Parts: sequence; C-alpha cells; structure tokens
Amino acid sequence: MIRLFVGLQLPDNVVARLQLMCNGLPGARWVEPANMHVTLRFIGEVDEHDAEDLDRWLAGVIVPPFDMEFQGLGTFGQGHKIRALWVGVVSSPPLSRLQARVESALVRSGQPPEMRKFTPHVTLAKFSHPGPPRLQSFVEGNNLFRSGPFRVDRFTLFESCLGKGGAVYTPLAHYELS
Repeated sequence: MIRLFVGLQLPDNVVARLQLMCNGLPGARWVEPANMHVTLRFIGEVDEHDAEDLDRWLAGVIVPPFDMEFQGLGTFGQGHKIRALWVGVVSSPPLSRLQARVESALVRSGQPPEMRKFTPHVTLAKFSHPGPPRLQSFVEGNNLFRSGPFRVDRFTLFESCLGKGGAVYTPLAHYELS
C-alpha cells in the first residue's frame, strides 16, 4: 500500500519567499521547503495496481497552463484548536477547473468523491498544542504577503511517507498542462 495525493509543486523563487516567513513562532513545526505544495486532492492509501490506474486517469486530464498567486495568511482550527498556519491562493477559476478535473478523473478511476470543500493553500506550519500566543499578531503582521503571479504548467502525483520527522513527499508522476 502507498499513500498518495495530487498537488502542485511550487517554483523555487516562490518557495524562497514563503520560507522567509517561517520563523518567529515558538512551538510551530515549520514545513520543510521541499514539502511546500498546493494539494489538489488527497487520495490516501491505495495498492500499487490502483496507483497505476490512477496514473492512467490523471494522464487524461486536459487543462491549459495558467497563472496563480498567493495572498494573505490564515489558520485551520479556531481558538485553542488551531492546528495549521497557511498562505492562501488568490481566487483562480483555472485552478478550480484543474482541481475539478482531477477530482473527476479520480472518481472515474474508482476513488470515493472528496466531500470537503476545496480550499487551495500552502501549509507553512503545524501545531501539536494550542497555537502560540503570538500567532494572531504573526498572521496580522504577515497578512499583506503577496507572491506575485507564477506559471502553473503541470501537476504531480505524490507519495507521502509518514515518519517521526514528519512526512516526506516524493513525486511519482508529472502531468503537463496543455
């Protein structure tokens, strides 16, 4: 069994800009730069035969390349139950179209449909305990962040291996947008 998700890798210059924000919050587990991505769809555990089927279905997704941009910070969870800090994606109909086509391909391959609403973001940090006391001021102080547009010309099928040091994401296949 392998644990999979579909996502967008980020250009090095965008990762470098995001990484500049990754400090100054005691208790935050910052995401490694190599793991920064936008998840289009979490798949979960599948056997290798199903993974091959997923690859064939994902290869059939046709969407033209588009520009995308990050803006602002937010959190998942509320109050003492905040579990993640993220950077948001500027509203992007082409990104929503890509995500919908990836979702459709996965459902046609036999995967159950995703019931959660698609909220495009890049996770910057995770918290095991309640969010640090300075979290709100950190968000407010960095909320004007804007990456500037960058080109999205492919999406990726990743394997996610969980370990004591956190997850390691390995690209298994790239799918060019055309």
